[in-house]
Amino acid sequence: MHRFFNLFTLVFLSSSAGLVQANYDLLQQKNCFACHYMDKRKYGPNFKEISAKYAKDSSAEELLTKKIKAGGAGVWGEDMMPPQPQVSDAEARVIAKYVLSLK
Repeated sequence: MHRFFNLFTLVFLSSSAGLVQANYDLLQQKNCFACHYMDKRKYGPNFKEISAKYAKDSSAEELLTKKIKAGGAGVWGEDMMPPQPQVSDAEARVIAKYVLSLK
């Protein structure tokens, strides 16, 4: 499938259930589940922990978007997130928004 169509579909899908599935699929495509699960710890914090930690941070979307691309360490103890250069800026933003939306 054409990459532009995939991203367009992720951002503009009208069905909320479809959008949730598209975002979940993006997490799978970008191998996020190699280190993270939705609601239990694997190698890094789970996505719901991340959402809760940044729930009141107005800069969280930008922060997580950058962290997905560049990696980081020290926020979750000794856990280190390696850089994810295979994730585009737009995909990183979609992932950040989705993770922050989890409750």
